[in-house]
Amino acid sequence: MATQHPETVDDYLAQVASETARQALIRLRAIIRDEIPDAEELIKYGIPSYKQAGYVVCFAAYKKHCSLFPGHTVRDFTEELKGYKTSKGTIQFSPDSPLPESLVRSIVRARRDENLAESAKS
Repeated sequence: MATQHPETVDDYLAQVASETARQALIRLRAIIRDEIPDAEELIKYGIPSYKQAGYVVCFAAYKKHCSLFPGHTVRDFTEELKGYKTSKGTIQFSPDSPLPESLVRSIVRARRDENLAESAKS
């Protein structure tokens, strides 16, 4: 869990106390950046966030879990997320058992594609 107000994602990751959680988030970051290389990487509400034609995803480490925040897109992956604690816009997972890469890629692509489609309508 980050303790200071980080200015960059690197700052945030450096503050994550648990090495296991840090590595899980580094892995998430790599997947996200691979899927949406043109996205803006920023700190929003104190956590790493990715923006491309609107917010795509955010992630964070907490004392006992990590979270991926893809917004309402969670509902589109109900079947794939069985076994994970979810809420309206959040997926919680244990750093010891990170989300499958293919699932993260699918979620990120779906969220990005939705943003781009909405942006094209404007």
